Amino acid sequence: MSSIQQKVMVRPSNVIHGFKVKHEKVSIWLTHDNNTHYEGYIIGYDEFLNFVVDEVVEVNKKTSKTIELGRILLKGENVALIHAIGV
Repeated sequence: MSSIQQKVMVRPSNVIHGFKVKHEKVSIWLTHDNNTHYEGYIIGYDEFLNFVVDEVVEVNKKTSKTIELGRILLKGENVALIHAIGV
């Protein structure tokens, strides 16, 4: 008996909505800077995948400096990667 795996397409907005609903802390990397990323909680987004992120901390991996930014808006076209910060 052969097992058949069915592939399911997952929309990016569904993943982002999951982060928002579960109030998961995420790390967001931008396209123009490989040394800096932002950690916080997604509290809103739109159809262009612009994000409102709360309790944001900017983390510079070269200098190990962190800056608390509070609530920010990230333009979707600049976002390269979003992932949940492991629990």
